Amino acid sequence: MPPQDPSDRATALDSVASGTSGEPDRERMDSCPDTGGRLLLPGDLERLESRRALGPEGARLLAERRRSFLVEFSEMRGPPQIALLMALLAIGFGSTIGVTPAVMADRFARLHHGYNGTVPCDGFASLDGDGEGSNVDADDPSVPLFATKPEACFLGGSDAQAAASVSNLVNNVLTFLTSSLVGSLSDELGRKGPLLIGLVMAMMPSLFLYVILHVPTMSPWWYYATSASTGLIPWMAIALSALNDVLPQEFRAAGTGLLFAGFLLGISLSPTLGLLLERKTLCLVSFAVIGVGFLMTAFWIPETLPADVAEQARKRRKEADAIDNERDGERLEESLRSPSDGLSRYLRVVYYGSRPARLLRRFLVRPFLEMSIINRNSFFRLISALALFTGMVQSGDQVLLIYYLEDQLDFDQKDVSIMFLIIGVCGILVQVFVMKPLNDAVGEKMVVVISFAAGAIDNFMYGIAHRKSTVFTALVVSSLATMSFPTISAIKANNVVDSEQGRIQGALWSVKALASGVGPVFLQWVYSRTKNDGWFGPGTMFLVAGGLFLVAVGLALALPNDKTNTSSRHGGGGSPASEALVQAGQLDEYRRLAASDSSSFEDDGDEEEEDTSTYGSL
Repeated sequence: MPPQDPSDRATALDSVASGTSGEPDRERMDSCPDTGGRLLLPGDLERLESRRALGPEGARLLAERRRSFLVEFSEMRGPPQIALLMALLAIGFGSTIGVTPAVMADRFARLHHGYNGTVPCDGFASLDGDGEGSNVDADDPSVPLFATKPEACFLGGSDAQAAASVSNLVNNVLTFLTSSLVGSLSDELGRKGPLLIGLVMAMMPSLFLYVILHVPTMSPWWYYATSASTGLIPWMAIALSALNDVLPQEFRAAGTGLLFAGFLLGISLSPTLGLLLERKTLCLVSFAVIGVGFLMTAFWIPETLPADVAEQARKRRKEADAIDNERDGERLEESLRSPSDGLSRYLRVVYYGSRPARLLRRFLVRPFLEMSIINRNSFFRLISALALFTGMVQSGDQVLLIYYLEDQLDFDQKDVSIMFLIIGVCGILVQVFVMKPLNDAVGEKMVVVISFAAGAIDNFMYGIAHRKSTVFTALVVSSLATMSFPTISAIKANNVVDSEQGRIQGALWSVKALASGVGPVFLQWVYSRTKNDGWFGPGTMFLVAGGLFLVAVGLALALPNDKTNTSSRHGGGGSPASEALVQAGQLDEYRRLAASDSSSFEDDGDEEEEDTSTYGSL
């Protein structure tokens, strides 16, 4: 902002206090219809408050405003408990991440490709298609037989990778169909019920993995089936909705980041368990830890949905049902008055007049109606496109990267543990110490752009990697990409009313689920077409993924500032907690301060504007 003459600023403040208009910066001081107050220029309220004799309540509000975000987050009722739950669940889910690909590859090799050796498939060194490996020579007689990986194990690994892609696709199709509906129901009934059901379903994959390890002839598809079924209840979307019930707008991006930081903490710790425990014990640990998370949710985590917000959501749904009933009644009357007497008339009467038919129709149609919130305006459509492109890439990385690294770069369980330690530690550092200051400095829009650019870079590095060190470096860069989804989630939450938080998070999760289902299948298709290519070979799929991230960067730059950013410093419309609000009882005193000492603003003319906090009656 260019320097402003002190007298102009004093006059501007005076005009705010008196309610007059006509100054050049008047547009920056629009009235606030919800409170009847007036907005000061960012930073002005702090300067006035510094010279005002505050009462006890005013001093308390100033102290509240200056407290650390982390301190405020930790003292809220709900968010810290949810973040701890995410860390616990991540330990449960992550305990088996490193062992599942190896177990499934060995089982497919034995059941479908005739492998019957005593050494498990992950006990061999990898060879490429020419029989040449990075660490063994197949023709060297000094190399033991078990050092060369049988073809059956390669085929089993390919089957396991394909099965993981199919399971992920089914999981995400189910999430796509149910997420918006479950989120909308949580707006009416509360967050804890759906979250508890989702956690019960999340316990099943580790249980079935344990059974598979005990039954040598059991099909691995039992594990993949239970893993796919967890998509029916998107517990992560419910957790995000619970978080947004409590957090103010300007804290939502960083608060969601802390939730993911809790998840990353668990992810960083869990693979190290694989170095200490055998596989069967890991499965039991995973099952037990998720079970503890269920008990925490049932007895310790509070219900975050306010009763009045739930009532608003139920009222909105009843009004929509009444409109549908009225429309069905009109169409039923039209069908009854129709002169035709054929099958089509009978079907229309049943379709519009039969109660079971109406209930079935609403059951099938309502998920798509709830999802229609993402088509509310062009801004929501653009945000959804961003979630689609990035979700495709990130899900592809999550599902296929470990298989790729184990198959192409000889990653073992120790390497996987190091990999997740890097992901977790760097992700926590970014979410806790980088995201909030970066958001304050450049705004939500540029945070999204930066995270997408980092995603493009790390996927390009995966594609060209021939050493483990390159992959580990790429994982450090990828931690910046973890800022994208929390920020997008917060942006959408900031653009809907409180009674639609579950619905919008569910709809966003539906888009992410669609992307997560399509992404691995698409990248797997690219891999199958290019794995023997002479240029980048199997790594081509990650180069394509990086290209999708670059497309997302272009879309992110097209986001409108006023709807994307919360701070007016970055062109945002501002929120009640980020813009200074002057109440009627304070106007005279602010006017006197502004008029009596306008020269005190002179030295501040070139300073950067500051965000201000919400003020009630002092």
